[in-house]
Amino acid sequence: MLSGMRGIFGGNSPFEGDKDEQMSFETQLKILRDRLMAHSDKSLRRFLVATGDVELAYADILRYNQWRKAEGVDSLSPSDPDILHYLAKGFVHTLRIKDVQGRPVLYVTTRKHFTNNKDLDKLLKFTVYMLEMTIKRMDEQVCDNICLVFDLQQFSLANMDYQFVKRLVWLFSKFYPERLGVCIIYCAPVVFQGCWPIIRHWYVRLNEATASKIVFVNSREAMSKYLDLDGLPPQDL
Repeated sequence: MLSGMRGIFGGNSPFEGDKDEQMSFETQLKILRDRLMAHSDKSLRRFLVATGDVELAYADILRYNQWRKAEGVDSLSPSDPDILHYLAKGFVHTLRIKDVQGRPVLYVTTRKHFTNNKDLDKLLKFTVYMLEMTIKRMDEQVCDNICLVFDLQQFSLANMDYQFVKRLVWLFSKFYPERLGVCIIYCAPVVFQGCWPIIRHWYVRLNEATASKIVFVNSREAMSKYLDLDGLPPQDL
């Protein structure tokens, strides 16, 4: 479903900071706008920022369009048995609240996911569905990216799914560039210290700017700087 993807979550525009370079970015954006009138300016900007090159951005957008059609992304629904199966597990939620920057929140309770009890392709289909539902909650005039939270309370190595996380990195990279505003790792236990260098390697080697989007939050007080605590899923769910 998601093979051959390139890139990483995204980063700052390589054209930012210099007037002449900024004009170059706008010129490239106009080229994309003329070629791809069905895409909004914000969509074109995301791909152009992620690639830094108009031809690469154009090719990536064409592949993105083909992927959405081939995988039936626009027709994914909770009535799909695969999606219904993972919804019933209750480990991923689109929260009713938004973060302090106005971003919709996708919240993952990792202790409910077990690596050996999954079908990767079905899980990725479910993930795409949840990303699409989260994006639909955006007011793109305010913010066009999301807040992703991994709640690691009661996390164990049985919950550490390297295969899925690596595919998730590619998914954001290729088909949702610049959609990640912040990724919060909440209450990571000591055991996660051994997992983190492996995960970090997958994105840093491709785009080090992403590091600034991933934050470790280790207390409710610290979390309150990002989210309204009353809007978090109860721990007994």
